[in-house]
This record gives sequence, structure tokens and C-alpha cells, in this order.
Amino acid sequence: MKWRSEAGAATAEYAIATMAAVGFAGLLVVIMRSDEVKGILFDLVRSALSLGGS
Repeated sequence: MKWRSEAGAATAEYAIATMAAVGFAGLLVVIMRSDEVKGILFDLVRSALSLGGS
């Protein structure tokens, strides 16, 4: 049985993980641009700031 070289395997894994991260970031950008999500986040921050000021 011949062993195959694993040279470059880590690099390929990093490339796949980087592509997945970029895809996830793109999805988050699309979600964050929606008016509903902006409103929810704005209300959440406003509520957190009003609780902190009390």
C-alpha cells in the first residue's frame, strides 16, 4: 500500500474555511440591510441604553 502525500492538505482546508467565512459574511450583510432587522437592532440598542441610564 502506497501512502499518498498530504502536502497542501492544510492549505486546501484553510481555503475552504475562508470561502465559507466569506459566504457567511455575505449572508450577514444581506440580512443586515433589511429594514426589519435594522429596526429590531435599533430597538434593542435603544432599550439597552435606556436600561443602562436608569
